[in-house]
Amino acid sequence: MLDLIALILSIVGCVNWGLVGIFQLDLVAWLCGGSGSLLSRIIYTLVGLAGLWSISFLFRRNAITDGQ
Repeated sequence: MLDLIALILSIVGCVNWGLVGIFQLDLVAWLCGGSGSLLSRIIYTLVGLAGLWSISFLFRRNAITDGQ
């Protein structure tokens, strides 16, 4: 379950960075009242932690693909 949450948050972060790069639109900041708002900072922190957790996917590749 934690892996799924980390994957979803990582996707949110990737989509947000894609929007920043292509359209200069920070969707998280736009939805949460600016990049300095507490809610935005919480989301950015959760996305960052999810990205760090997702690094472990590289070392558990066989366990994930084998369905274990």
